[in-house]
Amino acid sequence: MDLDVSTDILMQDGDIVASTETQGQQSVSNTEISFKTEPNVNEYAKAKPEPSGNLLGSPLKGGGLKRDNGIADWQPKSNQVIPRPPKFPPLPYASSQTGLVYDVRMRFHVETVSIEDDIHPEDPRRIHAIFESFVGAGLAWEKGNSGPSNDYYMGRIDARKVTKEEVCLVHTEEHWNWIQALSAVPMEDLEELEQHPGTKMDSVYLSNMTPYCAALSAGGAIEACRAIMLGKVKNVFAVIRPPGHHAEREDAKGFCFFDNVSIATKVCQREFGERCRKILILDWDVHHGNGIQQANYDDPNVLYISLHLHERGRFYPEHSYRDKRGPYGDHLHCGDGAGLGKNVNIPWSKKGMGDADYVYAFQQVVMPIAIEFDPDLVIIAAGFDAAKGDMLGGCMVTPAGYAHMTHMLMSLAQGRVAVCLEGGYNLDSIARSATAVARTLMGEPPERLQELHPSITAVDDVKLVVRQQSRFWSSLYPRDISARLAGSLHGERMHDVVRRWQATTLWDEYEMSSLFVYKEQLSKAFENQVLATPNYTEARPLLVILHDPPEMIASPDPRTGKVELHNTWLTDIVKTYIDWAVKHDFAVIDVNLPKHVSDAEDSQIHQPEDSMEYRTREATQLLTYLWGNYIELNDSTHVFLMGSNTGHGAIINFIKSNEERAQEQLTTAISFVKDVPLQSCRSATNDQFAQWYYASSLVFVEEDHNFFWLGDLTRKPKKRFGKVQKSPTGTISEMLIEHKEAVFNLLTAETADWRAARPHIDDEEMATARMPPISNFAPSPRPGNFPALNPTSMPPVGTFLSPNGTTARSPRGGSPLPPVGNFAPSPKPRSSRSPAR
Repeated sequence: MDLDVSTDILMQDGDIVASTETQGQQSVSNTEISFKTEPNVNEYAKAKPEPSGNLLGSPLKGGGLKRDNGIADWQPKSNQVIPRPPKFPPLPYASSQTGLVYDVRMRFHVETVSIEDDIHPEDPRRIHAIFESFVGAGLAWEKGNSGPSNDYYMGRIDARKVTKEEVCLVHTEEHWNWIQALSAVPMEDLEELEQHPGTKMDSVYLSNMTPYCAALSAGGAIEACRAIMLGKVKNVFAVIRPPGHHAEREDAKGFCFFDNVSIATKVCQREFGERCRKILILDWDVHHGNGIQQANYDDPNVLYISLHLHERGRFYPEHSYRDKRGPYGDHLHCGDGAGLGKNVNIPWSKKGMGDADYVYAFQQVVMPIAIEFDPDLVIIAAGFDAAKGDMLGGCMVTPAGYAHMTHMLMSLAQGRVAVCLEGGYNLDSIARSATAVARTLMGEPPERLQELHPSITAVDDVKLVVRQQSRFWSSLYPRDISARLAGSLHGERMHDVVRRWQATTLWDEYEMSSLFVYKEQLSKAFENQVLATPNYTEARPLLVILHDPPEMIASPDPRTGKVELHNTWLTDIVKTYIDWAVKHDFAVIDVNLPKHVSDAEDSQIHQPEDSMEYRTREATQLLTYLWGNYIELNDSTHVFLMGSNTGHGAIINFIKSNEERAQEQLTTAISFVKDVPLQSCRSATNDQFAQWYYASSLVFVEEDHNFFWLGDLTRKPKKRFGKVQKSPTGTISEMLIEHKEAVFNLLTAETADWRAARPHIDDEEMATARMPPISNFAPSPRPGNFPALNPTSMPPVGTFLSPNGTTARSPRGGSPLPPVGNFAPSPKPRSSRSPAR
């Protein structure tokens, strides 16, 4: 297709012309001395356009080029000292330019029907905004407006149309033919056109100029990479559109038609052979480059690394594929066949990632793997939609952040870096970000970063990738241990071991036994997770604690990541609350909320903790079951619910679902909140419900919690959130230690009436009754003087009915006994505090 490009018929952007401008170049073969000359506007005005041809045969364009000059061009004055010629040839990196691919014709791909108030994000003005920013910064030369005084510009490289043969290195012939046919489709039919009948087009618009612009975009990417490999430039920035990293083998999608970067990769591998065998593609677009991943998934010589927003499979392009595949951009997709390990996804689970998060990912994953891979060429799929201000990305990367990432990548492949534009839809953001990248390519140091500390979410996401990729890369630590455990070295998860230890300790000290949860949905998840003192049915205060598992603090080996038992500590702060409660004659029900439920056939691989939503829902069901089958049927004088993190959510959900029962029987709800949402109690039918909850609650919230920063700091929290107190500590364990005296004082004050009315028992008698077994063994009864069995104070031994109705026998054997500790007792006469059911 031949086009008249003498004027810009679409955007009227002044004197910008197509990239067919020519800068004359004179060479003298007998000299190696090079000089920089000032741009000559008249010289450019006289230059005649030349058709773009072979890059080896055509000089670079742009003003202020470093050119070889003849002796006549250098005429020193009489009083000028003639410099001595250099002893050695100039270094190629220092003396080469940064290249620029920009062709105004790529802007001809536009919507057939454009609505002024609803402009498509993939706006033709994107590349114009970047080029004008380059010109304004003095980085690029523009005919008739050379910008600020500058003796060095980016060298212009011609874009050309990609060939069918080149496209078919990545896409199918059918895909090529369909795109070429768009030029002949009537404009009124383009909006409803489908590439695959029955499947609507995914986030693309079509025009008759789409084939031409897509061909220029892919061809521009190819010529950018070829210019580097041919030694014409040290690095290059290709300002091209439409983008390409979403285009798959036979699918145009996500604003993309040809996979520009992958096509350039295959062309360079084929043309330059061993000189360009290994290529690193770094994709920092906020969307996963599914097209690049698909095109290179089994290629051992292409390392694809993508940093993108994933939101656990909820962010585009997930769930948009024609073949209905599952999440494609998660950390588990590592390549296939010979390419196993050469696909590295760093998926962000939340929006809002900034400079510190991206730099942390580079330091922990990108650079160690890239250095070990040792590429011959680096191609950056440079989408700027993770930039601060972009309407689609929701991330916070600054121009300085992009500059630092570019600077790190320039240390690879002897500085051979090609930057190819992908996404980015805020014109101001992409202009400033791209300019920062271009400055870095041209040798200017990046600006200082203002944000230095990565977020907790980013650290978690990156460490997940490190664990997965450490199977394939020796530079990543700690190593993944699943391969060892998958063999004969079969292990048991420590949270199961710790809970058994807790159960044994609490039985030895306080005769706490397991409460059976007879509900199929909950019995497996909370087996042995609910322990109760034998007096939980009596008329005394009851403290129900819903807590996360004890915290384990380990100091792993810095090289292997191995955790030794002597460098591991278990902190069970909840037990201090149980100790106090038992000492003060409270009954206690201890509920451990596991972060993961071990399967019977454990796969022995790393398991992330279950989602907070899932754990809170399960904990709410468990609390509801315990209330209806154990707590409500007993004669407790006071009922206190205490929960940390997940337990807080379960308590609030239970109260809101059982307003009358909670107001009748619940004395106080105590919560510790760190990294979960602070929930409120509000009723649609009871205006006094929030007031009651405020009077019956005590809520400790970490001082850095979003609750304090998202609201008005000058006002007190609303009463529906409870009696909120700001906690200065940083972890749940520290919060439990910091505020235990406040909780103990509250429990003492609330039960003062019961304590005053109860019969006096001699302190020595009480202490003797509560004494734990001495020397790890209980005293043996004297012969002929066996004590009467107390079912409520014994662990479940002997014969009892299993959930399926069959008779089961404890491993300890013994004569048949009634069910002990595993079934709710028969209802007793209700006290005045119990509501009618």
